Amino acid sequence: MKRRRHTDKTTSRKGSPSRRGAAAKRRSPHSASASTRKTKPDGEKRGLAPGATPSDDVRAVMAAFNLSATFPKKVLREAAKVSTFLEKPGAREDLRKKFIFTCDPQSARDYDDALSLDKDPSGNLVLGVHIADVAHFVRPGSALDNEAYKRGTSVYLAEKVVPMLPEELSNGVCSLVPGEDRLAFSCFMVFSKDGRMLARRFAKTIIRSKARFTYEQVLRLLTGKGKTPGVKTAWIASIRKISRLAQTLRKKRFAAGALDLAVPEAEVVLDENHEMVDLKIRANDIAHQMVEECMIAANEAVATELRTRGIKFLARFHAKPDEDKLQELEANLKHLGIKTGNLAIPKNLKKLLSSIQGHPLEGIISVMILRSMKKALYDAKEIGHWGLAKRYYAHFTSPIRRYPDLTLHRQLASFIAGTGGRADPAYLSKAAIHTSEKEIEAAEAERNMIEVKKYRYLEKHPGPYEAVVVKVVKFGVFVDLPSLAASGMVHIRNLAREYILWDEAAEELHTSSHRWHVGTRMRVMVDTVDYTHRWIDFIPA
Repeated sequence: MKRRRHTDKTTSRKGSPSRRGAAAKRRSPHSASASTRKTKPDGEKRGLAPGATPSDDVRAVMAAFNLSATFPKKVLREAAKVSTFLEKPGAREDLRKKFIFTCDPQSARDYDDALSLDKDPSGNLVLGVHIADVAHFVRPGSALDNEAYKRGTSVYLAEKVVPMLPEELSNGVCSLVPGEDRLAFSCFMVFSKDGRMLARRFAKTIIRSKARFTYEQVLRLLTGKGKTPGVKTAWIASIRKISRLAQTLRKKRFAAGALDLAVPEAEVVLDENHEMVDLKIRANDIAHQMVEECMIAANEAVATELRTRGIKFLARFHAKPDEDKLQELEANLKHLGIKTGNLAIPKNLKKLLSSIQGHPLEGIISVMILRSMKKALYDAKEIGHWGLAKRYYAHFTSPIRRYPDLTLHRQLASFIAGTGGRADPAYLSKAAIHTSEKEIEAAEAERNMIEVKKYRYLEKHPGPYEAVVVKVVKFGVFVDLPSLAASGMVHIRNLAREYILWDEAAEELHTSSHRWHVGTRMRVMVDTVDYTHRWIDFIPA
């Protein structure tokens, strides 16, 4: 199964391997001693779940979070029969002659979205986003549907995927593999040259993907660096036009106030013994941005169409941050020598994001900003996505791995069929709470898995490491290790041999010759790794 860059950067989910290990809640994972660790400012976090050996880690995490890779027999019996639905597609637009392609990570096995580009009679660009028609195969009230709702989302555990749907669907009849007839739900969006959406249309379709590209291949096509044999010139021209449109939409989105928060996304690289050997930073290049902007546009188009028709659904809601969080961020950035002004004023936050590009601590500052934001959740009543600067927004583009997308597909299908498209408000409210909870649980399991691997690595490789102080408290300093996207604490007893004073107003510790505040750089060694309490103690190198 694939894992694509998440379009909700304020939630850190679809880039969940980017969560910075124990730094995800920077006040809580680490503290000083048995006495000072009893109270954690962000509340209790469950301990890590390492296996007896590295190869057992996945099973241990799955057991800790009650995740199952197997499906009930009744679900599997239904899954075995879903291919018969492929033979009864119903009335659909036939797009099999169009150049439609997918773009996914190299390791992807399920392809749930594809792209195309045409022109209307006026010369406007018509972007097609074609999403696997999962709702055609997963019928309401079926065992498949009940199990998908129960799971809520697929869970990605470094070396294993715990899918929401059985492989017969996710990697089979629903996957938009090249050269095969597949059923899709297509969103057609007409754009002017300056990126304004002039019209939108939705249709059940049958497609045949002409090519399966990786991000690396598309990047070569866009930049002209390197060769991709067998790719037609017309295909390259189409992909480049989509990329130019995506960059126009991207600039327009940021101009409207969207957050340009490029937090580095890290992926744990494991060896044949299931041990971490490296941390790979995922690219945020124009190939990834092309797909991301197309998905955002489709999500917005569906949400706008339904909501402006008075139809409520599971919105992807993101509220603006609390002012006290922004004030805390202002104070922390001041220690780094960064003057921000009042970050509650959108233009100041936008200016800050522009100013840190290329900064030596850009990654850490981006994470500090991210932590000051609220999480995006599913909501049946509230609408609007502050981080993306969208009035209407919902998840439509990943029904293979997210249940809210599946509910939206059903409502949109009902709407275009002329049967209303409305859903029971009580069901939507219940589903919003349930799917938000499942998403949070999945994120925690994914973070737990990554931390287990990092903790094992730090046990075997104690350092030294370059670290940056990200928070100061009276009993020590919390530090981030940029090279490993990990965090821990240096206890006050280990900071210096002389008496250390705590300046609460300045939020710093100091001696006659040293000061420790947010942004202080230091070299550290691993002292203690504690899986049960989920903390790492460092000592100065």
